[in-house]
Amino acid sequence: MADPKGFLTTPREDWPRRPVEERVRDWDEVYVPGALLPIISRQADRCMDCGIPFCHHACPLGNLIPEWNDLVSREDWRAASDRLHATNNFPEFTGRLCPAPCEAGCVLAINQPAVTIKNVECAIADRAWEEGLTPPRPPDRLSGKTVAVIGSGPTGWPRRSSSRGRVTRSPCTSGTTGSAG
Repeated sequence: MADPKGFLTTPREDWPRRPVEERVRDWDEVYVPGALLPIISRQADRCMDCGIPFCHHACPLGNLIPEWNDLVSREDWRAASDRLHATNNFPEFTGRLCPAPCEAGCVLAINQPAVTIKNVECAIADRAWEEGLTPPRPPDRLSGKTVAVIGSGPTGWPRRSSSRGRVTRSPCTSGTTGSAG
């Protein structure tokens, strides 16, 4: 943890949203472009690096939140991207669409506004995309089989991506799981 008192000295700052009157006229980003990067390292500094990170357990993907918060606070974007992608194949989507139960699980949220975990995830994903840190990884071979992933939430998309090219026997049914793409 870069600043052990960051949660005491730095107030929560959310990524500012564009005015509703403007947003209803287009399909652009909801948030003000470029407004996140000046504040995000300070916001990641607010992470207390708890002994038991309830944010990690509250995340449907099991994201390693305290680890990438520390890396962002030190502005080590490549390592932060690696840690984020270790558990999440699509942070560019989940960072924007997930309702962020991790923030509700944040220990700081007991008596203060939670760490801006969702914003930190978006910043990592955006920075990784801009700097080419997330190259496409197509499978070596396709099996020719397909499968439906039920659910389009934060765990459905990564499951679809991580199973691309692999088909395995399901222990629950006689069918197969996985996807050939």
